Amino acid sequence: MKSNIYVEYQGIQKEQKDFVTTAKEIWVKQLGNKIKDIETLDLYVKPEEHMVYYVFNDSVKGNFSF
Repeated sequence: MKSNIYVEYQGIQKEQKDFVTTAKEIWVKQLGNKIKDIETLDLYVKPEEHMVYYVFNDSVKGNFSF
């Protein structure tokens, strides 16, 4: 089964993969880690704030706007 998750809010539509891609880029480019070191990634999308909050490996936290 293939599934997709979309967030739509005030004329903006984003897919789950968009958020995952951005989080992975932060993990590698900003935090200096390797993709293979990601064990878990939790994303919390708050459309009313246009923010995504992330938690890598149950400990590394941060956020980005969309």
